[in-house]
Amino acid sequence: MHRFAVGYEFVCRIIMMVAVVHLAFLIHMLLGLVLAGFFPSIAASCAVYRTWILDLHDRSWTVKQTWMAFHQAWKEELGPANIFGWPQFLVWVLLIWEYWLTMRNDMGTAGLVVSGLLLVLNIVYGLFVCLSWVIRSNFAQGPIWIVKTSLSMVIARPLCSLMLVLLLLITVWAYYTWPGLMVAFGLAVPIFADMMAVYSWGRIPGMDVHVLEPRESKRRKQG
Repeated sequence: MHRFAVGYEFVCRIIMMVAVVHLAFLIHMLLGLVLAGFFPSIAASCAVYRTWILDLHDRSWTVKQTWMAFHQAWKEELGPANIFGWPQFLVWVLLIWEYWLTMRNDMGTAGLVVSGLLLVLNIVYGLFVCLSWVIRSNFAQGPIWIVKTSLSMVIARPLCSLMLVLLLLITVWAYYTWPGLMVAFGLAVPIFADMMAVYSWGRIPGMDVHVLEPRESKRRKQG
């Protein structure tokens, strides 16, 4: 019964943390007049989740702790995140636009082939975008290195990519089925799913569950 109570409290604290991140996301996005605040809010969300993931000895974060971590990260990312995010966004808009055009126009067999290729390209690019923000939050490297590493992870970590897609699909289904969840958690849940997928299956240095969790368990036993 005690283990159940502890586990239940832990889950509730995670839900509370995600809800606080969502609220902070909205407020800070407005502080940046939406356009200048959106990508820094994504980067700050990743930074908060990464810090929480690595805080193995105490993940029972308070509302204040979550908020302060988000606010500090947002201020630091106000410039860099926009420089990183806007080019990604514009490229994705172009890819989606091209796919929409091929679907709207009857170009015969060639059109079906092109639309299929563009669909695959959009999915791969979407995975790249999701992974790139996690990689960016974990490594103090330049944009080119982050882009190369993220692209290679899409292919080199197929299980991570698959689980990320599944988690995002589950999130979309849940939001569609219960719209109130989308209002309560917004992008905070997809970003959390993104971080947890990489932590669990990405096997990246410094944020790998297969390394950090056993190390923490060993430390607790020795303590």
